[in-house]
Amino acid sequence: MAIAKMKRLHLIALQSDREALLEQLVHLGCVHLSQPQESPESQSLLRRDTSRLPQRQAALRTVQTALQTLQRIAPQKSGLLTPRPQVTVREFLDDAAMQRCLDTAEQINDHTAEIERLQAKKARLQTERLTLLPWQELDLPLEQGDTRSVRVLTGTLPAAVDWQAVQGELSDRAEAAQLYLLGESREQKCVLLLSHKTELDTALEVLRSRGYAASQLSGMHGTVQENLHLLDAELSETERQIAKARDALKALGDTQNALKQCADRLALEVRREESRERLLTDACIFYLDGWIPVSQTEKLEQLAQEFDCAWQLDDPAPEEYGDVPIKLENNRVTRALNSITEMYSLPRYGSVDPNPLMAPFFIFFFGMMMADMAYGILMIAGALLVLKKAKPAESTRNFMELVLWCGIATFIVGAMTGGFLGDFIPQLCRLINPESTFEMPALFSPLNDTVAILIGSLVLGVIQIFTGMGISVYRKFRSGCVADAVWGEITWWVILLGLALAILKIGSVGGVPVVLCIGILMLLYGSTYKAKGFGKVTALIAAVYNGVTGYFSDILSYVRLMALMLAGSVLAQVFNTLGGVFGSVVFFIIVSLIGNMLNLALNLLGCYVHDMRLQFLEFFGRFYEDGGKAYQPLGLHNTKYVEIIKEEQ
Repeated sequence: MAIAKMKRLHLIALQSDREALLEQLVHLGCVHLSQPQESPESQSLLRRDTSRLPQRQAALRTVQTALQTLQRIAPQKSGLLTPRPQVTVREFLDDAAMQRCLDTAEQINDHTAEIERLQAKKARLQTERLTLLPWQELDLPLEQGDTRSVRVLTGTLPAAVDWQAVQGELSDRAEAAQLYLLGESREQKCVLLLSHKTELDTALEVLRSRGYAASQLSGMHGTVQENLHLLDAELSETERQIAKARDALKALGDTQNALKQCADRLALEVRREESRERLLTDACIFYLDGWIPVSQTEKLEQLAQEFDCAWQLDDPAPEEYGDVPIKLENNRVTRALNSITEMYSLPRYGSVDPNPLMAPFFIFFFGMMMADMAYGILMIAGALLVLKKAKPAESTRNFMELVLWCGIATFIVGAMTGGFLGDFIPQLCRLINPESTFEMPALFSPLNDTVAILIGSLVLGVIQIFTGMGISVYRKFRSGCVADAVWGEITWWVILLGLALAILKIGSVGGVPVVLCIGILMLLYGSTYKAKGFGKVTALIAAVYNGVTGYFSDILSYVRLMALMLAGSVLAQVFNTLGGVFGSVVFFIIVSLIGNMLNLALNLLGCYVHDMRLQFLEFFGRFYEDGGKAYQPLGLHNTKYVEIIKEEQ
């Protein structure tokens, strides 16, 4: 239960063995490749190795696009807890199967592109049809031109224009012009103008003053009705082609599993090509740098002996700790806290793995805030169901295991407080028998023992804060910073202990709290011995202020343990009371269950967030050194869609 010890790997091998060696490293699955440390000498001899990263990324995008299309066109029905398909290493690394999937993805994307082209054509045809619909009363061929004396024009007027007024003005000013109304909508009036050429300008002047605009019917042949019939036929053919392409996509719907496996394979290829870009080569040999856990070095040495190569394993120097990848080695309980630690930041190499230290506090604090047997049972059942049925990936598995442990703690604390959906059982008994006095057995009650729970919450806060301080003292002693530990954490231990003894009236001599006075003297000296002149005063004020606002405010933060326990219990009782207003058992059960489900959802979120806050701010701030980089070895892992299993020997 610690941060795995790492060795730095330096390896030089023949360029001809590069593919085979990288393939074996993938199967080995424990080497984290890093950027090589280039010296001026190596820069003159070696260059970055080439890779097919752009091609692999393009292939991955092709498959992902095809998969998204099929999931939209022909969605697969799968249960919420359906486990990921299992494939063997041989099946996963089958190049022929991957090529078939790439061909299928290209075919799917071609169908998709064809559908998009046809839909654009359909939209254009529909627009043209809508443009022609208002003109369907026009029985003249659209290519009909002007005669020797008469101009034929089509156009539009605003819908609000007074038709009679336009007709009257036009007949007054241009007697050799005639205006016909062909169609009308809420937006416009479609009109046909026949005018002698000598009076065309006058007629257009009258119409333009009323908002006349020329139509967009030029370039068409035949009547409007004939064009509408042609458009309808073309629309029908376009829709038929779209349906045909959609049917072709649906027929490929059963290839989704193969495409998902191919996507995982290509994601592996992308990671592999990214790693290849970290290699240095001169076309004859190649050189790689990486990291490997100490526990896996024997396997690496056995592998390296199969190739003509030279390698060296070194312990990281302290100045390299920031570059060392972090692998947390935890048991079944503490690995569940990985989801919490990774959400904050991985610890720096050479520091402390917080999971074993945080696990008992996080799990118990969560159970204390939830504090209900029924809620705990639901959390346990839900977590076990997901773990057994869905067989989730590592990150989801860790989170569900955390839900499981927190559910157990919730049930235990709920049994101590007698909470089962709040006071559901006592109220149900009183509905059935008004004379019932049944109460759930409990060691203490959130409503009746609020002060005791408050004190207990503060005590738990002191324990966790002192634990963090103890870890900090241990690290400072190991690094040789004894004075910092003595005048820092140890001084405040003495002050807090002296304050507690003074309150309890223990250890006083002549009414003087000896231990508290010793702590104050330590604070006076420890905060000022490095300062000079007036700086001693400011250093003392800063130490007192930071200590009081730091330690005491952090301890008060643990009051939230009592507050959330009390809030959850009261809210559950409120819903139970509302359910029992009408004295109906059925109504009581329905209202109580609905209310408690809402209370459970709110508490799950609230307790999770506040529990993390206590760990990140009050606990990690005492000792935690973050900034670690995730250990990401080259291997058959981190798949999204399939689970890779070892082949039977």
